[in-house]
Amino acid sequence: MARISQLALAACLALSALNADAFTAVPSKTYVSTRNQPLFLSSTEAKGSSLKRLPESAVELTIHVPASATKAAYDKVLAEVSKKVSIPGFRKGAKIPPQVIENAWSKNGGKKGLRTMAINELAGELIENALKEEHELEPIGQPSLVTSAEQLAESFTPGEDLDLTVKCDVWPEIKFKQVEGQDKPYSGLKGSYKRKPFNQQRFDAALRDLLERYAKLEPIDDASHALTTGDACKVNMVGYMATADGEKGEPLPNAASGDDVEVILGEGRYMDGLVEGLEGGKVGETKTVKVRFPDALKNKDLAGKDAIFDVEILSASRRSLPELTDEFANQVREGLTAESLKEELRKAVDSQDAQEYMGARNQALGKALSDIIDVDVPDTLVTNQAREKYALMMTDMRDNGMADEEIKKLINPENFIKYKDIQKDDIVRDFKISMAVDEIARLENIQVPAYQVEEQIQSLKDQAAKEGQSTDGLDDE
Repeated sequence: MARISQLALAACLALSALNADAFTAVPSKTYVSTRNQPLFLSSTEAKGSSLKRLPESAVELTIHVPASATKAAYDKVLAEVSKKVSIPGFRKGAKIPPQVIENAWSKNGGKKGLRTMAINELAGELIENALKEEHELEPIGQPSLVTSAEQLAESFTPGEDLDLTVKCDVWPEIKFKQVEGQDKPYSGLKGSYKRKPFNQQRFDAALRDLLERYAKLEPIDDASHALTTGDACKVNMVGYMATADGEKGEPLPNAASGDDVEVILGEGRYMDGLVEGLEGGKVGETKTVKVRFPDALKNKDLAGKDAIFDVEILSASRRSLPELTDEFANQVREGLTAESLKEELRKAVDSQDAQEYMGARNQALGKALSDIIDVDVPDTLVTNQAREKYALMMTDMRDNGMADEEIKKLINPENFIKYKDIQKDDIVRDFKISMAVDEIARLENIQVPAYQVEEQIQSLKDQAAKEGQSTDGLDDE
């Protein structure tokens, strides 16, 4: 989600010119399709094409072009060229002999140049159709001729058969490996990762908070009773800002004061100093208490400031917490027992702690998922992803203070290929996970409601804003 700088974009464009050879031919089964070819071919002339599977979801396609199609392609090129050249003795639109056009085209390669154009015409018309229609494959990237059109033109004769052989990455077939005991190999998927032990301290605090909510109050009639930790009292509070000398200053807003306020004498419940200032107080007394408002207070005019309160103690009560019994648990929610209540609290605490390890958990499950999917990731996808990551790395280097001239020195094919080799395993694994998730969604007919997509995008925007990143790309989604 990091924004790509102009320098990184230039790196991406420079690297896109790389001609990385993703194909390594290995012995494999070759099969021939005999579906009819459209375009230059009639139903009686079609010879079909042969396809050979290569590693990394690549294919080698050989199109068997009949003589009539090679002649038609060459005639088409001649017709187009004749409109562009001016030949003495021939008016525009007149039929010009091929040899005359070939001679007139000498500055552009003559006969060889025209035949190269015809071969490219055939390739442009026939390759995509053969891949998609005959073999029902989805090409990725640009198919390339194994033997260049210029080389083929050396021996190409219009009106004779021609074989065009191309290599191309195609969208891979996705298969799941069989997992013993599972009808669906992705069901019950397990992964392992490390996390901290169960947070017993947080569990104890959560249980105590629950018991506190059901505390019983017993009025204290003894006028000589001095308030102590665990007691509760009702008070009237009038507050003032503290001056630099620690004296009463301007009155606090009404929202910061109050009448008949319940105060429970316990650690960490209120602003610093309030509970300590009330300890030892008695009903009927007015205590002057110095406090400090929390730094995180929403009211920024008061946050972190010192204040002084006159606190009149109206009444006092002794608080007693219930015991954790089946009877108490049933009071919290009908049907709960003491053990089931504690179990629910454990799950809640564990779930909260698990958020910290969500990334590690997802990574472990992703690895387990990638291990059960059988798919060859096309090199075109790997190269494109590596190119994007390489460009982002350049952006990070620039953000960290590296000079543009130094970064430009790093942008070359040799460095990129080294980087791609280092990143390849991670990129392949990520693609496998992505493909597996998409395939599971298809098999299980899982559809994400639009509102959840919008919520996720908004969450990403909020995170980006928090980190000071651009949200331009998210606004277009």
